[in-house]
Order: sequence, then C-alpha cells, then structure tokens
Amino acid sequence: MTNIRTRLKGLFALTPLIVFMVSYLAVSLITGDFYKMPISVAFLIASVYAIAITRNKPFNRRIEHFSAGASNQNVLLMIWIFVLAGAFAESARAMGAVDATVALTMYLLPAKLLPAGLFIAACFVSISVGTSVGTVVALVPVAAGLAEQTALNPAWLTAIVVGGAFFGDNLSFISDTTIAATRTQECELKDKFRLNVRIVAPAALITLCIYLFTATDVAAPTPERIEGIKIVPYLLVLATAISGLNVMKVLLLGIVSTGVIGIATGSFGALEWCTGMGQGITGMGELIIITMLAGGLLELIRVNGGIDYLINLMTRHISGRRGAEGSIAALVCMANLCTANNTIAILSVGTIARDIADRFGIDRRRSASLLDTFSCLTQGVLPYGAQLLMAAGLTGLSPLNIIGYLYYPIIMGACAVLAIILRYPRKF
Repeated sequence: MTNIRTRLKGLFALTPLIVFMVSYLAVSLITGDFYKMPISVAFLIASVYAIAITRNKPFNRRIEHFSAGASNQNVLLMIWIFVLAGAFAESARAMGAVDATVALTMYLLPAKLLPAGLFIAACFVSISVGTSVGTVVALVPVAAGLAEQTALNPAWLTAIVVGGAFFGDNLSFISDTTIAATRTQECELKDKFRLNVRIVAPAALITLCIYLFTATDVAAPTPERIEGIKIVPYLLVLATAISGLNVMKVLLLGIVSTGVIGIATGSFGALEWCTGMGQGITGMGELIIITMLAGGLLELIRVNGGIDYLINLMTRHISGRRGAEGSIAALVCMANLCTANNTIAILSVGTIARDIADRFGIDRRRSASLLDTFSCLTQGVLPYGAQLLMAAGLTGLSPLNIIGYLYYPIIMGACAVLAIILRYPRKF
C-alpha cells in the first residue's frame, strides 16, 4: 500500500509537465499551428498549477521554492550567455557578417559539385552564426535560386541546406541548444564539442559522400563582392572557444570585434552598433523567460518528488550505461515532439538527464552531447518544426516533400545510436 501511495504521489508531482504539454499541444492541434500558442504562456499555466498543487507548504514557501529554481546559479549563467549570444549574433548580422559568410561560401563552392558545396556552405554558415533557423533564412533562398538556374530538384537542394543547418545547431559555441545542453549538464562547451564532433563528424562525411556521388555537371554562381574581413568575428569566436577560453569572454570578444570591424568598414556607427546589440538581447527575451519558468517549474516538481519518480520509472529495467543513455535520448526526443523546439526540450529535461547520468556514472559531457544530438535529430525531421516550416515557406514546398531528402539528420541519429551501442568514443 505504501509503495502504491509513493507511486501515485510521484505521478501526481509530474502532472505540471502534463499540464504544460496539454495546454501547448491542445491549442496547437486545434488551430493547426504549432506556433500559435506561445510556449511561455504554456509554461506559465503549468507553473501556476505546480504552485497550486504543492501541498503541506504555505504559499510564500511555495513561491520561494519556485524562485530558487528560477534563480538557480546554472539558470542565471545560462541567461547571461543567452544575452551575450544575442548581442553578438545581431551585431554581427548588422555589420554584414552573415551576408559576407554566405558570399564566401558560395565563392568557394566547387563549380561542378553543387550539392556537396551547398552542404559545406550550410555547415560553415550554421556553425558560424549558431542558429539553424538563421542558416535556413540565409541559404534556402539561394538554394531556391540555384534550383531555378540549374533545373535541379528544389526540395532536394532545400533539404541539403536544412541538414547542414543542424550540423552547426548541434556544434556551434553560440547555439542556444549547445548552451542549454552544457549548462544543464554542468560541463564546458569546449569539452562537449570535442566529444560531440566525434559522433557527428562521420555523419557529415557520409552525407557529403552521398552528395559527391550524386554530383551533376552544373556551375554555381559566383558573388560579385566578398568582404572577408567581416567573417573575422565568427572565426575569432570559433577559434577562441575551441582553444578553451571561457564562453562569456569568447562572446564579449566577438561583440567587440563586430563593433571595431563594423565601424572601421563603415557598416554602421557606434549608435547603430548599440542598437543592434539591444535588438539581439531583446530577441532573447522569450527564451530567457522560458528558461526561468522552466527552472522554477522543475524545482517544484523535484520538491514534490516527481523527478525521483520519473528517474526510477525510466531506469527501473535498466542495468547499465547503454540503457541509461538510451533513456536520456528517448526523454529529450519525447519532449521535443511535444514542444517543437529543441532548446526548450533540453531545458525541460536537462535536470532529469543529469540525474540519470550521475546515477549510472555517465560522463556529463556525454549526456550533454546526447541531449543536443537527439534533440537536433527530432527537430530536424519534425514537419511542424520552425526550420522545416521556414524552409517550406521560403520555397513554396510542403515540409513533407523536404523530409524525404533529409539525409544528414537521419544519418546523424544513426551515428548517435551506434555511439550508444558501441560506447563510442571510449575516451569519454
């Protein structure tokens, strides 16, 4: 009887997550639009419900628990990184770094190997700008134009860009998914990168080989002007991050470099630079609010015993690390299916994944890589995900048409599954 009561208590403690998923999914399904219901509102509804069902504690004490979770050291550090990443990304865009990066990658495209070159371009742009959506917005119109000029399948070229976009989303030091994964698992960005690249690099190489073998005899257009100096901030951020410099110092260095180069080249003035940074910070507003609400919500679930119950439930029949890693992968995939946002999925289950990792002796760098990789896999093939909806909107195609040519996310997922089964890389 006591065991049954404990299970019921644990299950009841998890109901705020169910309230969140229902409130988000119900509206999304009714309206037929997964972006009609703001995720922040769904989290607010779930948070109010979680406070209401927390028993045996005065109201002020419940608020204290929620606030403690929302202001957790890792949550606040993550918010600082989001602020700096937003300021850097927008100031770099205002300076013309995105356009310069696209122009350079198009210039470097192998003339007769357009699909492979387009994939390399998407990988380079996405790892530079740190956003799959930004890469889709920048390169999908280029892919559509190339399809018109070369008579190649537009769905195929669009899928090449989307696949490459998730390469950078998974690895970039300024990607919000990477930041969320490393902060929730309490590990360093550079360490997660070194492990993660070993898992996904084979997938990228296999995908590249597919495009090389399916090459056609067409030429890629060459941009009229290339401003290589404007790519320096991205290269600087990438190099300093890999070298091990603290991520906040890396982003500050990137912000300063965009200002110096932008003013020196006449791309903007000091005031426009500040305006760009402000817009970037403001653009992170909803993600910051969601991060705090998720932190508070998960803290109340933990206080009520829901986290322990979920971990026990998912690991009940697991006897080793492979099963535990599989449960982490399944957890983030399930969350991503419900939220249609890989960053929010990681934030929602990151604490649970870290507890599972600790219980089964899984390296925190490995759990961070699993969270990031499997969330990108799910988001990459989700027909109602922002990336595919954006790509479809820019080309007039159906997301389902594009999914049929999405090689990289599928191969990346297969490599990640093999990494779990084969315990690769052994070093980690």
